[in-house]
Amino acid sequence: MNLFAATDALAGLENYLNLRLCESLQGSVSNLQGEIGQLRHLWRLADTKQALEKLQQLIVRMRFQYQRVETLLDFYLDAINTRANPQIVALLRACDRMAFHSMRALLSPLNRPTPAVLTYIDKGLGASILKAGLRLWDRRTINPAAAIKLARHNLYRPTALVHEAGHQVAHILGWNGELAETLSRELPEPIAPTWASWASEITADTFAFAHTGYAAVAGLHDVVAESPRSVFRFLDGDPHPISYIRVLLGVEMCRQWYGRGPWDGMEKAWRFRYPLSEAASGVRSLMRESLQALPKVATLCLRKPLRAFGSRSLVHFIDPGRVSPQSLLDMEEKLGKSLYLSSHWRETESLRILALTGYRIAVEPTRAVALVRQQADWMRWAGTGIETETETETVSV
Repeated sequence: MNLFAATDALAGLENYLNLRLCESLQGSVSNLQGEIGQLRHLWRLADTKQALEKLQQLIVRMRFQYQRVETLLDFYLDAINTRANPQIVALLRACDRMAFHSMRALLSPLNRPTPAVLTYIDKGLGASILKAGLRLWDRRTINPAAAIKLARHNLYRPTALVHEAGHQVAHILGWNGELAETLSRELPEPIAPTWASWASEITADTFAFAHTGYAAVAGLHDVVAESPRSVFRFLDGDPHPISYIRVLLGVEMCRQWYGRGPWDGMEKAWRFRYPLSEAASGVRSLMRESLQALPKVATLCLRKPLRAFGSRSLVHFIDPGRVSPQSLLDMEEKLGKSLYLSSHWRETESLRILALTGYRIAVEPTRAVALVRQQADWMRWAGTGIETETETETVSV
């Protein structure tokens, strides 16, 4: 890996993560080298037409395997090399830790190991994840870390980071399938199958809301608020809910947990900007019925005891009330400047700091530049000050 990844980028990884990635990637390369060695041996022994034909078939298969290993290496080396700049290193290390803390809050009480995290920057509007524990492109290597892509525009307000961490948690716990079963069983027949098909994205949205409250909803709004055609787009088989109802589900979660607030204004503006008359007739019918079901969907997502959570609800482990606007403002008033300067609060309140910044950006747009700068400064400080994690704290899935 040292031949292809910048030295500064490698240094930007925490030691445990560097070690695991090196072991996994080197293992993939070693397997490939071993297979090439076997082909070389067969070539020396091939002395018949049939043997040479068989060797040619094996070589063709080897070329495909080489390309798979190359894809694996390219992915991780490109991700690691986004950390070549010391400023970016600190920001991404802070993101690593926030994602890790978000997962540990749910996995640790359930006696599940929390996977290592590698965040990286790439183009586009949305975030994505290559989940830890999945088999990689070479069909042999098990992904040693949750590799989370952040879009550049969201680096300083990375609530999407928690959404992607939610995908990892749902994968580990089997949350997606159980929520799909629940929605299919509990919702009215005309809309139940569609909502069940969206379960994998709903779990991640719910996880992000539980950890960051209105900030997650505002962040989602800003990503999906495009043309009416885009907001009402419905693609059969797409796990993402129709954007129109997806944002309103987040608003409903806010309303159930926090009462009245700026999300009410967001809903009013959203419905005005995207009237249902702009939707195709089939989508319009689905949206009308779904609007009636939103309170029930929000309750099922947050309060329904599930096997995935040991027959308890998500909010038993992660309390959205801790990131209500009033709780966040009270925290800021009580802790003052120490909130952004204390290593203790860095470790215990990083997600609430993210929630606070995201909330303020949403409700104080004239101060957005200053608030983003404050969050960036805190993340650089937090990422620079992070101590190396012990091997016992993070375990590969």
